[in-house]
Amino acid sequence: MRSKARETLFKILFSSQFVKPDAGFRRGMYRAGELNEDDVKYCDRVLSVIDEHRSDISAVIDGKSRAFPEVRLFPADKSVLYIAIAEILYCDDVPDKVAANEAAGIASRYSSEKSASFVSGILASVIADKR
Repeated sequence: MRSKARETLFKILFSSQFVKPDAGFRRGMYRAGELNEDDVKYCDRVLSVIDEHRSDISAVIDGKSRAFPEVRLFPADKSVLYIAIAEILYCDDVPDKVAANEAAGIASRYSSEKSASFVSGILASVIADKR
């Protein structure tokens, strides 16, 4: 299970919206999340994918959420969407349904009451378009 890794990714992305984290911050988050070596490799890979495809992921969010473009989203919702969309579109080893379910779970824990439904709706549309 990569639940701890995804939650750590979420915290890193959320924080990066307010400050520019350095490599030491990332390592500290990995230690705090008690991630094993495989989880750390997974996190590094997803963060790399997000960095490489940031503008594409932002465009996907904007296309799916017309009323709330990416720049207007809650930072928590934006963070969880970036992770899940990166997994769905660029990580073939992650089942789409798992990415969407994990994202909804994180959104329900860290964002508003309606965030899990909002995130699920966006991701369902991304998955449908992928097929």
